[in-house]
Amino acid sequence: MAPDPGERMPVFSIVIPTFRRPGRALEAVKSALAQTIEAPFELVVVDNDPDGSALATLRALADLANIPVLIVHEPVAGVASARNAGVRTARGRFIAFLDDDETAPPGWLSELARVQAATNADVVFGPVRTRLTGRPRRHPDYFEAFFARDPGHAEGAIDAVYGCGCSLIRRAALSGAEPFSVGRNETGGEDDLLFHDMRAAGRSFAWAPGAWVWETPDPSRVTLAYTLRRAFAYGQGPPMREWSRQPRNLAGSVFWMAVGAGQILVHGLEALGAFIVRAPRRAFAYRRLAEGMGKLVWFPIVKARFYGSARLAELAREERRRSRMAFSPVSRTQE
Repeated sequence: MAPDPGERMPVFSIVIPTFRRPGRALEAVKSALAQTIEAPFELVVVDNDPDGSALATLRALADLANIPVLIVHEPVAGVASARNAGVRTARGRFIAFLDDDETAPPGWLSELARVQAATNADVVFGPVRTRLTGRPRRHPDYFEAFFARDPGHAEGAIDAVYGCGCSLIRRAALSGAEPFSVGRNETGGEDDLLFHDMRAAGRSFAWAPGAWVWETPDPSRVTLAYTLRRAFAYGQGPPMREWSRQPRNLAGSVFWMAVGAGQILVHGLEALGAFIVRAPRRAFAYRRLAEGMGKLVWFPIVKARFYGSARLAELAREERRRSRMAFSPVSRTQE
């Protein structure tokens, strides 16, 4: 439903960026529309596919909604550009972010709002629970833990910061209409950079243990190869963040490199031993080693890229590979 000029302005805006995952995005949108909060709220969905592949489906759903739903096309592919488009469009005093592979129970937004009101925090984070589409034959506990987020904080003020998915942000606390660094469009970490800058500026944070969401990762991501690449990228975050500061904090980057070297020494031996004996929880050791390696080898030229132009190029390569397989002599013989 498009905004009505005579309606009350929303207090809350739920922003869902999506990129070529129409089925998952629809599940996220439907869960957002089912929120039971009494205050007026709206939904902003950002299709970040340059081709706008989800626009028609999303607009059809928006026409049936009983709350304002704004569908935005952000053709510049990249996670930061998508989030910025959502912030520009959102009209609420508070912006809640939900990723397109997450679904929220009906009381999610009201619980974030309750904790925000109780703490007056600028940002409120909630837990993320993993829901796998099938139980992997190997390392199921590892994959469930990898995609989850629940550090066990009690409700209330915290000093730590987390990812943007499943969060509520006071709009006035943001630095402007485009608070996410587009330099992170391909690598991610734009939310980590924003929240650390907000903390340095004296903004406050809180944890809402009851404001949890489900995350259902794509099966293609439930692999050691993918998760260890992500762990490597997570490790790259702290030294890259110090390097990106203005002025540049070289000493901070060197500090994190030293931390990474120590982690490689400790967790390298741990991972080797776990591999040799085929320890049931060896994947956890591999992840700790990958994060240490990321802290040591964080330079932009080796930065892992998961989004934006890098993801488009990866999808194009996959399509070409499928096409070659479809027309290979072996395929024709099998037919």
